Amino acid sequence: MSQIVVRYILFSASHRKLFFLCVAFFAFSLNSYSQKKVIDSLKNKLVKTEESVGFKPQDTVYINLLNNLAYKIRYYQLDSLYSLSKKALDYSNDIHYIKGKVSAHLNLGAYYEDKGNYTKALSHLKKSQTLALTVNCIDHVLENHNAIGIVYEFQEEYSLALKEYLKGIEIAKDIKNIRMQAILNENIGILYAKQNDYKQAMQYYKEVNRLTDIMGDDVFMASSMCNLTHLYIESKKLDIAMHHINYSITILEKNEILDWLAMAYELKGKVYLYKKQYEQALFWYNQSKKLHTKILNDDRAEIDLLWGLAEANLGLGKSNIAKNYAIKGFNVAQRMNLTKEVKRMAKTLYKIHKNDENYVEALAYHELYQELADTISRKLNMRNLSMLKTEAQHDQQKQLLIAKNNQTLAKQKNYVYAFLIILLVLLLITFLVRRNEKLQKSLNKELNTKKNDLEKREIELQKTNATKDRLFSIIGHDLRGPIGAFQSLLDLFSAGEITKKELLEFIPKFRADIHHISFTLNNLLSWGQAQMNGVVTKPSRMFLEKIVDNNMNLLSEIADKKSIKMVNYLPDNTVVWSDVNQIDIVIRNLMSNALKFTPKNGVISISAKEMDNHWRICVSDTGIGIKPEIKTQIFKENSKITTFGTNNEKGTGLGLSLCKEMIENNKGSIWVESTIEKGAHFYFTLPKMEEKYEKAS
Repeated sequence: MSQIVVRYILFSASHRKLFFLCVAFFAFSLNSYSQKKVIDSLKNKLVKTEESVGFKPQDTVYINLLNNLAYKIRYYQLDSLYSLSKKALDYSNDIHYIKGKVSAHLNLGAYYEDKGNYTKALSHLKKSQTLALTVNCIDHVLENHNAIGIVYEFQEEYSLALKEYLKGIEIAKDIKNIRMQAILNENIGILYAKQNDYKQAMQYYKEVNRLTDIMGDDVFMASSMCNLTHLYIESKKLDIAMHHINYSITILEKNEILDWLAMAYELKGKVYLYKKQYEQALFWYNQSKKLHTKILNDDRAEIDLLWGLAEANLGLGKSNIAKNYAIKGFNVAQRMNLTKEVKRMAKTLYKIHKNDENYVEALAYHELYQELADTISRKLNMRNLSMLKTEAQHDQQKQLLIAKNNQTLAKQKNYVYAFLIILLVLLLITFLVRRNEKLQKSLNKELNTKKNDLEKREIELQKTNATKDRLFSIIGHDLRGPIGAFQSLLDLFSAGEITKKELLEFIPKFRADIHHISFTLNNLLSWGQAQMNGVVTKPSRMFLEKIVDNNMNLLSEIADKKSIKMVNYLPDNTVVWSDVNQIDIVIRNLMSNALKFTPKNGVISISAKEMDNHWRICVSDTGIGIKPEIKTQIFKENSKITTFGTNNEKGTGLGLSLCKEMIENNKGSIWVESTIEKGAHFYFTLPKMEEKYEKAS
């Protein structure tokens, strides 16, 4: 993957004879099980198609399957992408299959883009665009706008790239394609980031975050955060960058998205590099290098990796190793006509030769760096003006289109007014006819209302009785047992049947039972009040990280006994508008649950992500996880599910239903994601501090 360019390319086509060679190679060379599974599935479908009666390679189904295979191997075997796409184009030409030609040209454009031959890339992409327009295939037209914009971006024709992206956004909005809206907004953000206009870039990334939340796609969010991490790195916000890239790596590793994962490892190395922590930087660059060496085939992305390896080794005093990486990256950047990357590699080679006291070579690279820096600086100013002009022209065209639409609407209004007059007459007649019916229905409605009130009161009475029964049941089973045991032991001591020393040996157990009783009573009182009398929610300004710290201190002894590490990742500015007491109960229940179901030497962490108008908080553990059949029941109001923890800790089954009720009282939502034996992630949202109160404070 390119470091800061989002890819979105259609499937390409393939050739029947090459298929077996390519699939055989990729099926064994890819380490990712999920990727191998997809390729194997395509292979099986292709074999079945070939074995069908009357099979011809020009069949559209066969071409589409080959297109899918070619698409899947783009970042792993670039040369095979070309071969498969070329054959698919030939088959499509034989039968005049327009969509097959659209896909093939798109993939050929991708091939030449990755090779750095942007002229040929544009030629194929524009052919694909023309063909897509002839058959009114809007999805392909949209994808071509994005692909053409990417090529213009690599040519450093930023105004042309911006035009393509803006056109694409308008189409994506028309067809309600949220994913492409996010991709195109992200690409525009990248354009501004390349111009060092990080403020404008961040505006587009905010829109990307909004669209990503609508999609609810963790993998897309993780890949988007990779690009956002680059933005934070360049604007020197390294701690924020590290937080984002750690989140991305977690999701990408879980889903085995290897091309993006290679980029994420490289970005984490870059954060450490900027912090001058060269050992850690080299470790993560090497992690990325392993994926590039074993699996990926992406020269453009490798340039960033080579630069990082060179800089990290230079920081560790390994000049020879640094020089080898820098020269290799320099040569690749020159071959692909990437001016900024050539400049960056020239600066690194200058530092290496200067460090080795090879001043002749150092001077040569410094002069090259200075020459390219001056050239890029001049172009930067010109591109900034060009991009401003492009956005202004686009806005002007939109206004003209809106004005034209308004004129059309004005004409239509005359017809609408005439229709409304006729409709009003009909409505008046209908009103008079139905007036009598309404009077009779009013009487029936009054009777039904009284009936419904009686039924509602009956239901409330049943709920109250059920609450009473549940309270007595829990008191009888979960509280009477420990209290009875405590009483019996005291009776034995009073009767002289056990010694003081023997009594003291039970103190740890008494302490644990008392803690359990106290925790259970708090939950029972809160739950019982909510069920029988209702709870009044009194939101106020509160700092969430303080509540978390207090609960960590409260539960630290339990955690220490199980050697569980508790980590608070909440930022200092996590200010929410909620009821302090209710959220305190929620945090304590979720953390207590995490401790209960996490075995020894586990980890419990609390983190938060800032959204537009709320915070999304996550309580994660490395425990035993939650079975799917239990996960669907745990938040239900009358759920009686209660299980024993890893050390046979008891519970009442009230905690999570109480959490759900209190979070919803505070205008939030709560849910859980879990994998058996890999832990659970409890998410809940809380509103941000309201602006009017924030100013008043």
